[in-house]
Amino acid sequence: MTHSIRHSASYLQRVSRNLFMAAGTPEDIAENVAEILIGANLAGHDSHGVQFVPMYLDRIEAGDIAPSAYPEIVRETSTTMHVDGHLGFGHHMSRQAMEWAIGKARSSAVCCVTFENTTHIGRLGEYAEQAAAAGCVTVITLGWAGSGGTQVVPFGGASPALGTNPIAVGFPTGDDTPFVIDFATSVIAGGKALVARSKGADLPPGAAVDKEGRPSTDPSVYFDGGSLLPFGGHKGYALSLYFSLMGGLAGGFGNEATAMSGLFMQVYDVAAFSPLEEYRRQVRTVLDAVKATPPAPGFDEVLVPGDFESRSRQQRLAEGIEVPEDTFGKVEAWAEKLSVSLDREDGEE
Repeated sequence: MTHSIRHSASYLQRVSRNLFMAAGTPEDIAENVAEILIGANLAGHDSHGVQFVPMYLDRIEAGDIAPSAYPEIVRETSTTMHVDGHLGFGHHMSRQAMEWAIGKARSSAVCCVTFENTTHIGRLGEYAEQAAAAGCVTVITLGWAGSGGTQVVPFGGASPALGTNPIAVGFPTGDDTPFVIDFATSVIAGGKALVARSKGADLPPGAAVDKEGRPSTDPSVYFDGGSLLPFGGHKGYALSLYFSLMGGLAGGFGNEATAMSGLFMQVYDVAAFSPLEEYRRQVRTVLDAVKATPPAPGFDEVLVPGDFESRSRQQRLAEGIEVPEDTFGKVEAWAEKLSVSLDREDGEE
């Protein structure tokens, strides 16, 4: 196991924002991206957190992310939008698109959003929480399927043809712990392999195969031509394909295309279907009833989606976030390159 360094969320967020700004990102975009990244760490999902800061800076330098680009609605109806991300930060694009979609849903009950020219958008659960806080229900899917895949093998296949193809769902509960589902259709997300490698830890059994198709728990095999496996066998594989086809609603493929992919958001205004306060109260009542189920042997309690993130957020705000030395070393290298101070301000740890 490698060593980790504990930092406060406020420190990591400020450093991340300053690094992005030094790389040419406007302050409002940099603030959004930094907040969403460190929010993932706070929620207990280090796979989508600060470890991406140096990777995004690499991508800016390579020309793969346009740091000053703002998203734009290029087509719309009363219930739909098509957003061009202009290859800017996917986090800012997604937060802005969700805000636009919430506004449309409030006037038309529902809104569906497709996208083009996107980059990595981070933790999908962030945008599900955003919708739930606004009194909306949302379903967000992201998929890629076709020949020449790079991450996940199809059920029964020997080479990758899929992305990790996640889904996030959010429901309002009337409190600070919304019901949020957020998971990849692979056994683990690719970012979790990065976390395992940085910590010198193993992958869970049944999550990955090496380039010869042999099962392995060594995270390095994934980065050496290996692949991840879909969760739930044929069921996870089918969902993965489904999310890819939904993303394909954005169009943009030609007659020779052998792949379909895209991000798709659906937002529903609860008040258009049911009184919001009554609905939120009933959702919380139902979830609490499920949580009251007697725990099985080996379990301390029954949880529902959203509980883990809420508890992690409270704990890490109080105790700080553990960052592997290898990850923070890359942050330090970029700070030196961009002349960004890593000194702490008053009250930061």
